Order: sequence, then structure tokens, then C-alpha cells
Amino acid sequence: MGKPKKERSLADTEAQAVGRMIRSSQYKLNLVAEMIRGKRVEQAIADLTFSPKRISVEVLKILKSAVANAENNHNLDVDELVVAQAWTGKDLVLKRFHARGRGRGARVLKPFSELTIIVREQPKAKEEKKPKPKGKGAKGKTRARKPEAAKKEAA
Repeated sequence: MGKPKKERSLADTEAQAVGRMIRSSQYKLNLVAEMIRGKRVEQAIADLTFSPKRISVEVLKILKSAVANAENNHNLDVDELVVAQAWTGKDLVLKRFHARGRGRGARVLKPFSELTIIVREQPKAKEEKKPKPKGKGAKGKTRARKPEAAKKEAA
């Protein structure tokens, strides 16, 4: 016997990965999660790889896990994946003691967080060629006059 199988809460074109016990506050983690929301997976991986934030290494692991889940468990095309959602939540908080002067103590909070990333298969829309603008100063390609030519015209 056993419990009945839980229905899948995500759509057929979605996959998710959850990272728990990430050693950072949820606010700092959310700054990195905000960086990748709505981007294509290859662009998000590139952004996380070159991000100066320490926690971006953990976020990259979770993103790669979500991509692997999409490919292996749900047979989704990796090249068509987009980071649909990425959100953070609070987890455990370690409470520590820091000795201060005159026999006092200060509380040190060491928060942990969790991160959930959902990737969705979204085919690329075919880009239509837009006509190039015509006329003077198109796309800021105007040439400056030389000072000598300006003097001759003034005379």
C-alpha cells in the first residue's frame, strides 16, 4: 500500500529545481535571482558565470539542475528553455554570540535561504526583418564638420 501519487502542479512544458539551505540571506539571494528572471537559459548561465556575487555559484548549480530535470524527466528541448520564475524564501537561522566589551555580548544571525527556479520551454519567435530608417541622422550616424571647413563657410 502507500499514499496515492501526487498530481503534477506544473504544466507539461515546465520543470523546476529547489535549492535549500543556501548560506545567504534571502534578500541577497533575490538580487541574483532577479538577474536571471525571464531570460533564456544560455544567457542566464552566462550572466551567472561572470557575476561577481559569491552566491551566484549556488544559483548556477540550481539552474543547471532545473535544466537537467527538464531534459531528463520531461523531455523538453534545452535550447528553447526560459527561466520562467525564480523566487527565494527563508530557511533556518543560526544564532551565534559575539563577545563585546565590558562583559557584554551581541547576537549574530547567520541566515539560510532557499531558492526555487522554474524553467519553461518557449520556442523562439521568428524575427521579421524591420526596414532600416532612412533620412538624415539615421541611428545617430551624423558626421561632425571639421573646424577648417566651418571657418571657410563663415567667411
